Amino acid sequence: MDLRETSSLRLPAGHMVSSEEEEPVLWLSEAPASPGLWSRMLAEHLRSGLWPLLLEGHHHEPHRPWESQELSPSCFSHLTEHDPEELLTTWWNYYAHVEDGVAPSNPLETAPFELWPGRAPAREVRPGAAEETASECAELLMEHRAGSRLGLVRAGSGAEAMTASGWMGPLNHDNDTAVFACVVADWERRFGARVLGMGFATLTLSVAAPPADLDQALRVAGGHFAFCPDNVLQNPPYRLQDYAELLIDRPVWDFWWD
Repeated sequence: MDLRETSSLRLPAGHMVSSEEEEPVLWLSEAPASPGLWSRMLAEHLRSGLWPLLLEGHHHEPHRPWESQELSPSCFSHLTEHDPEELLTTWWNYYAHVEDGVAPSNPLETAPFELWPGRAPAREVRPGAAEETASECAELLMEHRAGSRLGLVRAGSGAEAMTASGWMGPLNHDNDTAVFACVVADWERRFGARVLGMGFATLTLSVAAPPADLDQALRVAGGHFAFCPDNVLQNPPYRLQDYAELLIDRPVWDFWWD
């Protein structure tokens, strides 16, 4: 990836990062991303083909996974090989302990739902709003989560960048990042979501059309529980309804897999 030819912007010092298979997969800045650079890279994505990412390392070992070669895109399927509704249904049934269409008698964690409620209805996204929201949220992240470095991945979208980078953050739940990227691609279409960045086992999205009320938020929260159960099961008070209340009008979705 010759960034000097691909990007029209002046880039800070950085270097290419390789996968486990010794293939170059992404460019990584040496220092934390400077204000405005992520947004400028997003603005020229259609021309450059490079998707910008704010990348964080493991809190005890900052070089992981980006400089420890814990990246392996060749191990993944393609996100278009999967169906988001089927994935979310399967995950819900597993984490909510639904067997043969029967839910536990007292599912406190997933109330008011016992069975998978289905994907939340798509929301209208004004043209350009997804990119505007992504830029605004990226700037806020750089201000409040100091230390994120800029990553550049050749990919058509943020969902595709998840797999093209070789990121294996949800490894303890599924070792094929493409299944998670498939759901994110669906959220890109349905809610104007954009991938802002990743960490060792974290994913951050901006959302141009988040749920506007509790009914909408509960359906979205159901999808989050299926996608990343630790968001609910590892955070007090460990209930979907309380988690849903946090999603109303929230333009950033964070995920963490234990």
